[in-house]
Amino acid sequence: MKKHGKKYVEASKKIDKNKAYDYQEAIKLVQESSITKFDSTIEVAFKLNVDPKKADQQLRGSLVLPNGTGKSQKVLVIAKGDAASAAKEAGADYVGDTDMIEKIEKENWFDFDVIVATPEMMPILGKLGRVLGPKGLMPNPKTGTVTTNTAKAVEDIKKGMIEYKTDTFGNIHSIIGKVSFAQKDLVENLEYIYNVIVKAKPQSVKGTFIENIALSSTMGPGVKVDKNSFDN
Repeated sequence: MKKHGKKYVEASKKIDKNKAYDYQEAIKLVQESSITKFDSTIEVAFKLNVDPKKADQQLRGSLVLPNGTGKSQKVLVIAKGDAASAAKEAGADYVGDTDMIEKIEKENWFDFDVIVATPEMMPILGKLGRVLGPKGLMPNPKTGTVTTNTAKAVEDIKKGMIEYKTDTFGNIHSIIGKVSFAQKDLVENLEYIYNVIVKAKPQSVKGTFIENIALSSTMGPGVKVDKNSFDN
């Protein structure tokens, strides 16, 4: 059985493990029970009533949090011509085409967090699928990272765009911000993610869609959220 440190044990005393808290109260508890010296990230986990083996029940997309993530993302754009120029103007950290693809391939270069690519560049970039795929870096039209509008993609990512998708157990994990955020900003971010996921409910799912919700900070204890509190 995993042993937790003193700080974790002390922080856990503030939380009733058997209780599901109103989401605003849950956020406050997560902020108060953060145990790291650095500014922890706060995550939300949704347990969904979906079968990830069925293609129509695999949720995937992207969204821009109203108050950002608190994390700056380095963006690489693979594009040519006007799309490349637009990406540079929008603040992309790196812009190129085959030169950047070769740099990744030959130098094992990964000094970026997100790749945006135009559709015309995808056949060449696709050759790096076995390298980029496992790292979650392959651009995808569903998440807005394969696009002709490179400027909007870069701006959205810099504002706090995050990707979400169901894992093999039907869970979605997402960032909602940092412990240092004002509580109201975290509340707005969580409400936004919740509403996006509710709207993404597959038509083939019957009955309860969201089964459980939990919040936690980096290395901190989890807090159960009363999913009905969003309806109040």
